[in-house]
Amino acid sequence: MNQDQPNREVFIVDDDPMVRDVLSEVFTQAGYQAVSFVDGESFVAAARERIPACVILDIYMPGRSGLEILRDIDAPNYPAPIFVASGRGDIPSAVEAIKNGAFDFIEKRLDAATLVGRVGEAIQARSHLRQNGNGPGDLAMTFAGSDLLTRREHEVLALIAASATNKKAAQQLGISQRTVEIHRAHIMHKLGAKNSVDLARKVMRQERRA
Repeated sequence: MNQDQPNREVFIVDDDPMVRDVLSEVFTQAGYQAVSFVDGESFVAAARERIPACVILDIYMPGRSGLEILRDIDAPNYPAPIFVASGRGDIPSAVEAIKNGAFDFIEKRLDAATLVGRVGEAIQARSHLRQNGNGPGDLAMTFAGSDLLTRREHEVLALIAASATNKKAAQQLGISQRTVEIHRAHIMHKLGAKNSVDLARKVMRQERRA
């Protein structure tokens, strides 16, 4: 293992042996240490013992689904980014996965270079956020409704309040624009904001009072 990058483990959770083999080969060739799990139970046990660099989790697992597994490991607060993967790519599943703490949603048909790139960006973004906080204009956590938001939603909100576009927020967080849009919708619903201007007003007004 590269000493400059002590954590290069990628956990691959999928009941399909062909998918596990292909993904393991892809990430091994990219310099990662791929660790495969055939079911949610074995993954959850390992995830509680050590933190990988990233997780690729199949959403349609037999027995306990990917969504249930996200709840099992408290995904919104899990330190490593968790990509939920699906061969179907349906939007309702993506929304539900992100609501349950997935870092982002990917389709299994992605080419190897794109997949590895997405994972690399996610790992880098997560490391940057741990070291530097949410970014310019970090929000005070005292505004009304702040306790309703997940950690990821706080990260997105900090960028929205700093006037970042969905594209810019996606780049800084290492996620897709679609995922930023989903988070934005959840935040606005939780805080009762009518639009982005109203959202910023609610948050910044509370910050000035803090």
